[in-house]
Amino acid sequence: MANDIAANLVHLPGEQAAEAVAGHIGRFWDPRMRARLFSYVDTGADGLDPLVVAAVRLMR
Repeated sequence: MANDIAANLVHLPGEQAAEAVAGHIGRFWDPRMRARLFSYVDTGADGLDPLVVAAVRLMR
């Protein structure tokens, strides 16, 4: 799901796209979903769009 959000916001310039992905996840994702995403990034982030990884870094 995070990759889908990134794909829809990739048209924005770099940092702005990461901020938009972070904002969407922060507003609409349940805290448990965010915690799972953070854990997934911590364990390697296999298959995640780099924009999602950048968004997670901003959220922390």
